[in-house]
Amino acid sequence: MSTDGCSLCISAHAAGRGLARGLAMAALGALVALVPGAGVAESPLSAIDWLSDSLTSPVTPPGNGHNGAKDGPISTNALPGEVSVSDLSGPLPDAIGLLPTSVTGLPSDLWGKSLTGDLAIWLGADRADMLPAMQDLLYTLLLAELDAPADASPRGAKLLLARIDTLLSLGALEQARAMLKLLPSQSPETFRRFFDVSLLLRTEDEACAVLKSSPSLSPTFPARVFCLARGGDWSAAVLSLDTGRALGLVSEFEDALLSRFLDPVLFEGEPPLVAPARPSPLVFRLLEAIGEPLPTAGLPLAFAWADLHANTGWRTQIEAAERLVRTGAVDPNRLLGLYSERHPAASGGVWDRVRAIQALERALASRDRQALASALNWAWEEMAGIELEVAFAHLFAHRLSGREMDAPTRALAFRVALLSDGYETAARAYEPQTDRERIARAIATGAPGKVRASDPMVAAIQDGFRADGIPVRLQSLIAGDRLGEAILRAIALFGSGARGNYDELTDALAFFRAVGFEDLARRAALQLIVLDPRG
Repeated sequence: MSTDGCSLCISAHAAGRGLARGLAMAALGALVALVPGAGVAESPLSAIDWLSDSLTSPVTPPGNGHNGAKDGPISTNALPGEVSVSDLSGPLPDAIGLLPTSVTGLPSDLWGKSLTGDLAIWLGADRADMLPAMQDLLYTLLLAELDAPADASPRGAKLLLARIDTLLSLGALEQARAMLKLLPSQSPETFRRFFDVSLLLRTEDEACAVLKSSPSLSPTFPARVFCLARGGDWSAAVLSLDTGRALGLVSEFEDALLSRFLDPVLFEGEPPLVAPARPSPLVFRLLEAIGEPLPTAGLPLAFAWADLHANTGWRTQIEAAERLVRTGAVDPNRLLGLYSERHPAASGGVWDRVRAIQALERALASRDRQALASALNWAWEEMAGIELEVAFAHLFAHRLSGREMDAPTRALAFRVALLSDGYETAARAYEPQTDRERIARAIATGAPGKVRASDPMVAAIQDGFRADGIPVRLQSLIAGDRLGEAILRAIALFGSGARGNYDELTDALAFFRAVGFEDLARRAALQLIVLDPRG
């Protein structure tokens, strides 16, 4: 595949990154107040080990099947409904996406000859310390509507599940739910995700309706009890729990938890339950429902959505939003709204960040140069302390543009602007005062710069902008019609390069530019230069 062919992806990052992040907020109107369901069946088919065992194989009552009769599933009258039918002539599940090629600019055959298993492995790679530029590209790949890989099947959804699980690991529940809703019918593997995401986003009634109309999904007894109670049929919920208890299909903990959920008055004065170390969304929500909520700080990122609910404390909402903004799951404007909601009554930690952002808002409104200098330095320091500099730039870079400032404040405003979408315009309007600023300006305009950096990381970035063509280590993937796999590999190379393997950093930047991701390469390089603690 030629680099000209790859240039079809050029606009993918530019057009898709805002949409990829925006989708995290598009549905943010329905927040978190769930009520859960875990199970005792087989473990979930996922690397996301907190997913509920919400489904199980049909249960056969003891002794059934004698006298030549075949065993059959138990009927509890808990969730009646018609058997669902899957249309195998429809689109392949692995081709499903939220962003069409007209938005992303990616070629529809991006996955080419790659195998779904290989792509799933790359998607499941460690995402620790990923820069926002790489996050944006990853979101675009996760949400893109593309042709399924060559080995995809109507009966399988390995790539789709890998994409959904990556979204879940990033805390991007709104996007994951929107992807799952595109499926014409749910399989057990996809419904596990849909059920838990629905719990965490307070849309559990929709998931319960799917269970009611599709008994072939075979919900566990905890899931049945929960859905029946949500539907107001408390008698059937009690009957289901009794049935599960009699058959030994609910654990002792589940029995105690569901009993308290169905009849809390009966257990008034009882000591709190000992919660599991890794609760499922069902257990998490049931504990909340009985007045024994768990803190989310030590739980997987997806649970932070529970703290965004209006019924939680202001501080808790802010801290949850900060965690989710850091991974691109929530738009920074939501966090700004929380920061601006009211005046803090305490100091330290999150309250200092609130005060700093509010002080900057006032300074921008007053047009006081001295106040702006003080507030900008304070706010930048606070946001840098929680690694939200790029989100800060998204919120304030354009508002700082054109303001009268002293030289030190103007230099800081330039750093902020380099982290924004308007980095090139800001770079052309600024007169650099140091070698590092000159290099940053050169990178922002797409050139390596005449000044050779003494810092090895910055020198590796310059080499990436001096290189031509596809790096050797990625040529076989391009030659084998595996462009999407090469992009995932380059994301991993960039992460490794940012941690000190500078030859990989050079190759990643060179590759992104060769296949048309010029804006991505510049933004990623600028983020490294600006956020490098040594600089």
